[in-house]
Amino acid sequence: MALALVVGSINIPIRAVVATLFSAPDSMPAEVVLSLRLPRAIAGFACGGLLALAGALLQVLLRNPLADPYVQGISGGAEVGALVANLFGVGVVGVNGSAFVGALAAMLLVFGLAHGDGSWTQTRLLLTGVIVAAGCGAAIALMLSIAPDAQLRGMLFWLMGDLSQAGDPRLVLGTLAAALIVCLPFARELNLLARGADVAQALGVQVAPLRRGVYLVASLATATAVTQAGAIGFVGLIVPHLIRLAIGNDQRLLLPAAVLAGGSLLVIADTLARVVIAPQQLPVGVLTALIGVPVFLFLLTRDPQARRG
Repeated sequence: MALALVVGSINIPIRAVVATLFSAPDSMPAEVVLSLRLPRAIAGFACGGLLALAGALLQVLLRNPLADPYVQGISGGAEVGALVANLFGVGVVGVNGSAFVGALAAMLLVFGLAHGDGSWTQTRLLLTGVIVAAGCGAAIALMLSIAPDAQLRGMLFWLMGDLSQAGDPRLVLGTLAAALIVCLPFARELNLLARGADVAQALGVQVAPLRRGVYLVASLATATAVTQAGAIGFVGLIVPHLIRLAIGNDQRLLLPAAVLAGGSLLVIADTLARVVIAPQQLPVGVLTALIGVPVFLFLLTRDPQARRG
């Protein structure tokens, strides 16, 4: 966070940043820090934490350490909603609202189809999410092919993840705090669920309500992050896996550690996106992918269980 406030197209000394945060002087550095960099850094941290938390929860729910927050088609639904709003030329608030509605619609569609006649399995949920994501991908390709040139660049930036339009970060930060507060009391049950539904049920866990709750929290966390920052890949996949390798699979430690690591990773990636080719900015999703792809391939070569999976 300190790096994000100091570094940019205009470098501001750390003393000036500290003075700005505690006294808010009327100056150009204060305007840059308080109006531009601080809200963006907080929004980036909250979005990264939400994606990492959602990834950790879905990896428990699906019993697959390579599960991703976007595997359920929620990102695709948000992208469809945002691009539809872009096509009609609405403002940032309208785009964000449409993206959130699209994410919720995809979440309800996947859960409804996966639940079906009342049976529910990890495989069914996963396959339903993949199918819905594929359908959303087709709709996105169609809209990009017919979009006017004046709107195409903004649509592509949103699809690749972009924090430059991040507004008031209080909502997304509050969502992160609420999601973590809701999940931590159920860390013991999540530890048992990670061993399998039969084991968890035998030890007294109400598996069906717990699964629905995990899916709901992970979906809402993903929808909020995607609405705020667009589709940012690999944070929810890589961070929980790295934390699991470092400190084990105890959800009491893994969930808050994943939030801290995911938020930090996205803030660092966004800072690099701002300064690599300053004054131009890169989509932050590009940086997270460039970081995540080699790390993911390295983990696959080092983890025999992941290779078998």
